[in-house]
Amino acid sequence: MSGSPALDRVARGQLCTGCGLCATIAGNVAMAMVPPGYLRPVVSGPVTPAEDAAIAAACPALVVDESDRAAAPASDPIWGPSFFTGTGFTTDTALRHQASSGGVLSGLLVHALAEGLIDFVVQTSADAEVPTANRTGASADRDAVFAAAGSRYAPSSPLADLETWLARGQRFAFVGKPCDVTALRARARHDPRIAAQVPLMLAFFCAGIPSAAGTDRILKRLGVDKGDLASFRYRGDGWPGFATATRRDGSAERMSYADSWGDILSKEVQFRCKICPDAIGNVADIACADAWYGDERGYPSFDEQDGRSLVIARTPAGKALLDAAIAAGRIEATPLAVREIDRMQPAQARRKRQILSRLMALAVAGRPLPRYRGLDLWAAARQERLGEQARSFAGLVRRLLQGRA
Repeated sequence: MSGSPALDRVARGQLCTGCGLCATIAGNVAMAMVPPGYLRPVVSGPVTPAEDAAIAAACPALVVDESDRAAAPASDPIWGPSFFTGTGFTTDTALRHQASSGGVLSGLLVHALAEGLIDFVVQTSADAEVPTANRTGASADRDAVFAAAGSRYAPSSPLADLETWLARGQRFAFVGKPCDVTALRARARHDPRIAAQVPLMLAFFCAGIPSAAGTDRILKRLGVDKGDLASFRYRGDGWPGFATATRRDGSAERMSYADSWGDILSKEVQFRCKICPDAIGNVADIACADAWYGDERGYPSFDEQDGRSLVIARTPAGKALLDAAIAAGRIEATPLAVREIDRMQPAQARRKRQILSRLMALAVAGRPLPRYRGLDLWAAARQERLGEQARSFAGLVRRLLQGRA
């Protein structure tokens, strides 16, 4: 027992996302890497009842409540609210190449900094000391945003140091996984500093957080010793880009995105991500993703080409930022019909349609259930074939009872 009923419930259900919010709420909680390589809260002393209540109210492992989000001109059970849906790219060609898709998210951050809308950006980038790991830091100019661009398919806890960023007393943008933004929005209901100091919350579509052991498997297949590693890129430097391990002598080995993510990392995703009701940043101001082109069979193509982002402005603030960046010539964007996203992001669509069946499987197996509200889960479930729902339900029940989930 940790001394925190909320964190005990999270642990029993294997529900932790690793966001780190509990560590910023409770002084005796810190995030640490645990086998097989996920970031989890470690309690070193008493957690007060007030701290525990604050964790229970905002922890995305326990609650994802989007019922109070403002109405948008368009909303879809699968793809969420939208003030604008389209595809685009940053006109900064170097940044577009460095980023994982079209660089729209990075381009928006550069615009916000250049126009004085914010003082800095809180975002996750590579850890200088452990190249395969992540660190969360502050970016205050284009060069820092450029250095942090590109996906990092490894655990991160960007909210663990939230108090540090708020203590600066400045305005900043926050960039994180959808669960990170969900947690920050929830915490903002009880901490007015967040609304005052974080005018922009940006998210990227997330397929789940792999363990650090997954990255070790990539290095092993590439034949690169971890102790000889100078830098490691999961993606970027092209679209979709390669997983690239660079040794201290400058030599490098690389692996395609289809192999690194499809064959290795996707199989290492933590359990909570498999029951995620919002992997697309519904409560972010803007959410971005890969706007994959379809192949002749209609499946996303991972052939190397110029990057293209899917961009959804979900709030008036997000729409205003996007419009201003387009007007300033920093972003180019073209509207997109929402059903086109089904072909660009089929795995995300399938996940949302099947979440309800997976929650039912948890209930049957007697596992703790997160509380999900305002997520259109029933409407999404009605779009899935009954046979697929049954397979999703039965498969998870079997894995739970066998202790494999």
